[in-house]
Amino acid sequence: RGKLDNLDNAEAAELQRLIAVEQQKAQFQAQVHNFTDVCWDKCVDKPSSKLDSRTEICLVSCVERFIDTTLTITNRFTQMVQKGAH
Repeated sequence: RGKLDNLDNAEAAELQRLIAVEQQKAQFQAQVHNFTDVCWDKCVDKPSSKLDSRTEICLVSCVERFIDTTLTITNRFTQMVQKGAH
């Protein structure tokens, strides 16, 4: 029997919760990298030493949408965790 076979229900549940949290962190990091690529491709025509106002406005808007989306996802995940804890 492996070490995991000796876990009681509470330990197994906690382990599953920790794994889910780590998976969420990995997914979040992947989303950040993906969104950085999307905003860069969408907003930056030619890299230069200074952002013009159009590029800056585009990047700010893109990032704000990302933050709104991230907060929505985070809040939803928190609600799911809290419901699972009861």
